[in-house]
Amino acid sequence: MAVRSSMCRELNTRSLADMLVRNADTPTAPVAGQNSAFLEEKTFRTRTVLVFGTITDAVASETVRRLLTLDAESDAPIDMIVSSPGGHLESGDAIHDVARFISAPVNMIGTGWVGSAATHLYLGAPRERRFCLPQTRFLIHQPSGGAGGPASDMAIHAKEIIRARERIAQVIARETGQPIERVRQDIERDLWMSAEEAIAYGLASRIIERRGDLAGR
Repeated sequence: MAVRSSMCRELNTRSLADMLVRNADTPTAPVAGQNSAFLEEKTFRTRTVLVFGTITDAVASETVRRLLTLDAESDAPIDMIVSSPGGHLESGDAIHDVARFISAPVNMIGTGWVGSAATHLYLGAPRERRFCLPQTRFLIHQPSGGAGGPASDMAIHAKEIIRARERIAQVIARETGQPIERVRQDIERDLWMSAEEAIAYGLASRIIERRGDLAGR
């Protein structure tokens, strides 16, 4: 019995030792939070801001915070990559205005699709700093509404939509060089543009395929 117990203890010790060796040789799975922090740091160091998905107050707040932080860090150019169907117009206004407010120049880089309020914030950079990747699609149109309630409130909302539509038209005309009359007509309906068509219209300055294409910007 004593011999058997001694053998059992020896086997258990060996098994435990083998397990520890195997665990030491096996790479530790990365933690999601650590990966996120690592990517955030790398993005910050490359002075890149990502705007993906619907433009909301939360997206605008985060984007503005990053722009202000990078601007305080250095006056070197900031690359903002935009892929969004649009969203809240006033949230797009915030990003548009802050991109123009800070001292560091902002390079807008469209990818995927840049539509509605996303096109508006994209126009926050001067034309020579508006770029897009080859497959980017652009969309401009007038703001939409869906207000209910008393007739008086609906009338106020309709008036604000008309004012917003004119403001959008003025920004597009100013930033593209298109006549305001043409822009007003173009945004009456959805107007989709390919990358090449966006360049011809004045939304973007040129198509880029590699980061190196931004050299000397």
